[in-house]
Amino acid sequence: MDTELQRPLSFRLSRRGDRNNQRSGDIDDGGELFSSVRLPQDNPVKTVWRQGIIRLVFVAAILWMLLILIVLPFHVFSYQSLLSFFPAISKKEGKVIISKDSLGSTPKAEHRCPIPVADDPDKIIIPEGKTPDVIVKDLTYIEEEDLVNNGSHSFPLFGGNQNWQQRENSFKLKPSMKVHCGFLRNGGADMNPVDIEYVKKCRFVVASGIFDGYDVPHQPSNISTRSKKLFCFLMVVDEVSLKFIKNNVTIRKDRDKGMWVGIWRLIPLKHPPYDEPRRNGKVPKILTHRLFPEAQYSIWVDGKMELIVDPLLILERYLWRDKHTYAIAQHKHHRSIYEEADANKRRKRYARPLIDLQMMIYYYEGMEPWSLKKNTVSDVPEGAIIIREHTALNNLFNCLWFNEVNLFTPRDQLSFGYVVYRLRGLFKFFMFQNCEYYSLFVLHPHTREHSSKVEWVKNLSEFKGNGSSMKESRGGFGLWTPYPKNLDSVTLPPVVRTSKAG
Repeated sequence: MDTELQRPLSFRLSRRGDRNNQRSGDIDDGGELFSSVRLPQDNPVKTVWRQGIIRLVFVAAILWMLLILIVLPFHVFSYQSLLSFFPAISKKEGKVIISKDSLGSTPKAEHRCPIPVADDPDKIIIPEGKTPDVIVKDLTYIEEEDLVNNGSHSFPLFGGNQNWQQRENSFKLKPSMKVHCGFLRNGGADMNPVDIEYVKKCRFVVASGIFDGYDVPHQPSNISTRSKKLFCFLMVVDEVSLKFIKNNVTIRKDRDKGMWVGIWRLIPLKHPPYDEPRRNGKVPKILTHRLFPEAQYSIWVDGKMELIVDPLLILERYLWRDKHTYAIAQHKHHRSIYEEADANKRRKRYARPLIDLQMMIYYYEGMEPWSLKKNTVSDVPEGAIIIREHTALNNLFNCLWFNEVNLFTPRDQLSFGYVVYRLRGLFKFFMFQNCEYYSLFVLHPHTREHSSKVEWVKNLSEFKGNGSSMKESRGGFGLWTPYPKNLDSVTLPPVVRTSKAG
């Protein structure tokens, strides 16, 4: 029999108690939970499990630190990109700069770049007189035509009823010309008499426009005292937008009953000339010289933008410095109108078959896709900012550009390059780089998204029957008037999609 069993029971219990006390002391000594003394009741599985937990925590900490080190550069880059979204005017340097980060380094903006504007608006020397008119010296406009009959009644058209031969003749430049240029009698877009009198005194104009209540006026910033006295800031609005602005923004009236929102003088247009708000918005944008006939210089800014550069500095930089008379930015993504047309179809900016028809006409008439062989930087502009001296040739170009918008789709970026092509290099303009364009303004979102049924049309058959109501009644007639040539054999050039933006 085992020796332990041969001893008295009281002795065996005493020995067991001593061993239990020893084990308890091992655990409590020093307050350590994981003692170096292995407990008799521990089995190997529990020990391995505890050691694995420790290793797992250690490895997780290392991985977490590595993840932080990897993500940190992207976070810094993102922060710098955010800073670059808010360029400011440096009055000391007289140019747009990018805000510096906390380390003092100036990040490179993805979409914006410095504008080499002059140091001080007060030191700008304004050219005397006007740029001489050399090619076109006398420009007049067709203001009356026969009424158009839609089957039930006759009515005048704002853009006139230009036929194909008149269109063709308008591209043949002569010293004296008379062309369609909107504003046919009783065609709409009528100004109040008080506003007609006010704009007569405006030689320098910053113009903008809001239609169908898609925006509210955004106040320009960094405007010098000299420019505030020199420029008229004119915001053209339709009746829907005027009502929307009254409900959302404080409007003050002067003693002549002119309406103001901050620096902007509101110019309401009564009787919209078109069914489509996008087409109505092209009236003040392209035909600025017709709305404000006394203006010598104008800067157009889309209604969703807040101008952040002094307009006098803009004129000096883009016109006077290198003796330009027309300046517009190149498009960020596209140089060919066929690329832009493809993007418009993908984004549902207008009926796809009608965009195709316009492009087929342009291609038939010799408009090739943009290439390095062309004498232009790009065939596609960013039309949200246009800087102009109102010379006869520039005014003619605007008329011809507007006539294309009136005749075809309201997508003006599709027709700008075409009109340049038709004038055979006689129309000179400065197309500046896109990153400067994005440094001229802060972009604000629309109050709501524009949408109309015609933008979703995929096939001409959708315009038949009940779909006939989607046809515009006062614009886009070139899309429904038979073209004098056969377009059946026309195949549009292939388009390579080079960006997600279209």
